Amino acid sequence: MQRSPSPATTPSEAPRRWTTRALLVDDDEPIRELLCGYLARFNIETRGVADGQQMRQALAEESFDVVVLDLMLPGEDGLSLCRHLRSESDIPILMLTARCEPADRIIGLELGADDYMAKPFEPRELVARIQTILRRVRGDEGTRNEPRSQVRFDQWRLDSVLRQLHTPDGLVVPLSNAEFRLLWTFIERPRRVLNRELLLDAARGRAIEAFDRSIDLLVSRLRQKLGDDPRSPKLIKTVRGEGYLFDVSEIA
Repeated sequence: MQRSPSPATTPSEAPRRWTTRALLVDDDEPIRELLCGYLARFNIETRGVADGQQMRQALAEESFDVVVLDLMLPGEDGLSLCRHLRSESDIPILMLTARCEPADRIIGLELGADDYMAKPFEPRELVARIQTILRRVRGDEGTRNEPRSQVRFDQWRLDSVLRQLHTPDGLVVPLSNAEFRLLWTFIERPRRVLNRELLLDAARGRAIEAFDRSIDLLVSRLRQKLGDDPRSPKLIKTVRGEGYLFDVSEIA
């Protein structure tokens, strides 16, 4: 495991004050060392590990604000680890890959990744992506009002604090960060046609490349969790050539 190097200090210097803690999962040791050192310059304390086993150990030992996860790993690959992370928590996940196939990105987003970057990339872009993800998650964008803690719609209940969806029968349905943001966007704008660009901005932010199918896949995943038949949806309806409409009778 690699940790970001601590900068040399003099007695007159104050110790570094970390604002973000990141877990970097990448089997390329030179890349881990480079990124850990670079991220430290932006007050992102980074712990680097080489595989899924070390990732699980790190998560058991410490808490992190974000996981930067490489797709191509020895043993258990990044997609499998992304699925595991999302089943256990809603920690933000930024995936890295040297493969640029759209299918890889689509699968990663389907599994709940918050962002996706193709290698090679500029380290400064990685910093920007991490900062953008955390602004959304922490809700410190300034212009956004704090959501109500409990919202009900058509016998469903959304807990905005725990980011959990409760079925009419009282069962808990966990939501990824992107699924929660998308559902909250629909709740804020019921019975209105919302285009894909608006939904993509609200659900994932401008840091994500807006390739055509990403929002459709996210809507499909949210429909599944709402039990909405994709062949004849009753809650999230497709408006051909326009976007989607959240057709609820009441929101309280």
